Amino acid sequence: MAAAYSAGLAFRSSGDFSPLVDGFLDLLTVWVPAVVGWLMVHRTRRRRPEIILAAGALSFQAAGETYYVVKSAAGEDVPLPSPADVGYLGFYLLMLATLAVVIRRRLPDMTWAVVLDSAVGALGAAAMLAVVLDPILSSVLDGPHSVAMALGAAYPLLDLLLVAAVIGIAASTGHSVGRGWGLLVLGLLMFTGADIGYALLELNGVYVVGTPLDAAWALGIALIGIWVVTQARNDASGNESRPVPSQAVPALATVASLVVLILGTQVRVAMLAVVLASLTLALAALPLVFRQRIRLADMQRQARTDELTGLPNRRALYTDVPRRLASNGRRHSAVLLLDLNKFKEINDSLGHDVGDALLIQVAARLSGQLRPTDLLARMGGDEFVAHIDNCGVEEAQAVALKLRAALAEPYDLGGVTVHVNASIGISCCPDQGQDLTMLLRRADMAMYTAKSTHGGQCVYDGGEVISGTTQSHPVQMLNQALRKDQLLLHFQPKIDLGTGDVRGVEALVRWQHPDLGLLQPDDFLKRFEEAGLMPDLTGIVLGKALDQAAAWAETGRPLSVAVNLSAPSIIDSGLPDQIGAMAAERGLSPSVLVLEITEDVLVGDRDRACEVLTALRGMGVRIAVDDFGKGYSSLSYLRELPIDELKLDKSFILSMTDDSRATALVVSTIDLAHSLGLDMTAEGVESEDAFRALSDYGCDVAQGFFMSRPVPAAELDAWLAVRRHHPPRTGLFSILYPGSSAT
Repeated sequence: MAAAYSAGLAFRSSGDFSPLVDGFLDLLTVWVPAVVGWLMVHRTRRRRPEIILAAGALSFQAAGETYYVVKSAAGEDVPLPSPADVGYLGFYLLMLATLAVVIRRRLPDMTWAVVLDSAVGALGAAAMLAVVLDPILSSVLDGPHSVAMALGAAYPLLDLLLVAAVIGIAASTGHSVGRGWGLLVLGLLMFTGADIGYALLELNGVYVVGTPLDAAWALGIALIGIWVVTQARNDASGNESRPVPSQAVPALATVASLVVLILGTQVRVAMLAVVLASLTLALAALPLVFRQRIRLADMQRQARTDELTGLPNRRALYTDVPRRLASNGRRHSAVLLLDLNKFKEINDSLGHDVGDALLIQVAARLSGQLRPTDLLARMGGDEFVAHIDNCGVEEAQAVALKLRAALAEPYDLGGVTVHVNASIGISCCPDQGQDLTMLLRRADMAMYTAKSTHGGQCVYDGGEVISGTTQSHPVQMLNQALRKDQLLLHFQPKIDLGTGDVRGVEALVRWQHPDLGLLQPDDFLKRFEEAGLMPDLTGIVLGKALDQAAAWAETGRPLSVAVNLSAPSIIDSGLPDQIGAMAAERGLSPSVLVLEITEDVLVGDRDRACEVLTALRGMGVRIAVDDFGKGYSSLSYLRELPIDELKLDKSFILSMTDDSRATALVVSTIDLAHSLGLDMTAEGVESEDAFRALSDYGCDVAQGFFMSRPVPAAELDAWLAVRRHHPPRTGLFSILYPGSSAT
């Protein structure tokens, strides 16, 4: 619209009012950005105050221009001031309010630095304008139209004030506050030029509607409208762009003021310009006087601020909350510990840049739902903590519900839309703890109860948080298990049904818990996954499995070792190099490993999984699909992915001898595997009948309690020694480990 209007102005044939150009196209150039602005308000669900204010500013500008066009079309001269100026001035006031909201949201600890830089920039710009607009200022002081001239001079000053505020925001943080802000600066500068030209022409009484000067306003308003769209699409993420020097505004304003003062020594310059230039220099000198104090304050602020989200960090949390608790006296308060569900999968599958953008948006949404007196901090990763003052249990639950509702809305991450929800644990002071450490510990326990029960939020109930028979282990205990070598492996042999030989073993992790004794995988693996510690656990399991494989190889009994992998590991592009390095350190070939994956793992990022699995298979690592038949995924992955072995889920094996349909499924699955060139392993073989039947059906390998339970390596060595001295009869495994279910 702006381009069409500009072209119409350039090619119009007369100076009379043109209904098409000066009327229709002119109004389109102001109302289209206003309408787009309100569409952006709707797009952001009216949760972005700065978008609402900017849309209002565009509407005020459009209303003022409409009045001006209607009067001009009627052949009337529009005086200065007029009702149109109400709309024009409303535009500037609402744009200043827009920038104020941005400052408060994104730079809460640097508001006064922004105000100071903006004031210095505005004064420096005003000094230069006082020189340029000296004829108008003289008319203001001496002429009969002083109000009109003052208003005409105010417009360009307001334009430059907005420009100085924008640059001040960017300079105070050392970077741009987001994409598209250069458009706002350019649009305001075009407004400035047009307003200066208008003021000078109006002074001489020669301004008329329909000159190319009007195109500058149209282009300026179009650029501001585009800026509103970019802000709405950025979802308050504050994406960074090209750095802005921190002293840009004061330096430019100082140079401008010096130019004015030097010029005043050579020619006559308005006294107002000299006064404004002097004030600019005085105000710009303030940061220099207190430079050391400002630098120290800035270093302290950075040490307490999370670099990614701008929220207080862990250090600030542990400093401020104890102080807040001490000052509360007997008043109740609550600690809310929030953890994003499935964030690690998003981070691993879409990339860390997308994960960072998501965290920035999450922080903005959480901040928008809390009171100014509440404290919100990022603990690290995808964990956030809020301390809600003067708050009981019911109020804390209401706040948690509001936070979860805000986070449940979709996130636009640069072309990728994701949905994320959160689990929140709540602990209340003083009933459930009077210090931050205890409150966080109990909120952490409540949060993982919320995760395990899929309840969304949970209040600590005063006792140990247990879900079923599974302990909700605190993160500290999980880290302790990793650091203090509390994880160990048991091994279960895999028997060749054709020869009775041990084909290899499967490594199964156990946790020797200091208080609860030996824990099975079902008691803790899900907790490690929820805490994002599965890659660390997988690394330890791989290392221990390869250590044992090396020990067996040294004794002349080489055995392949199967290890289960989780979803994050399968899409980790560094896994092949990691396994190659670990095997080389122990003098082993990677072919000693069999990596077992489940069908549900393949439902996610199949392309990346295929790349990783192909690289592993190229190194000699065998790939097996565990629990085959238990999931609901398409069988197409059998031809797409590099797979060597299928492990039929034990639910089919356990029911096989009593259920003809289960038997038919087992037989057909064995045939399917062989037709694809894959080996078939049966899990959960717990009886001699099942063992014999599987051998008759042509199954390749069996694994289960009938042969041996999972046992420590030393016990498996003893079991293997017994088999060497008393080999099984061909076709039937008869010498069983004493601890097995068979007798």
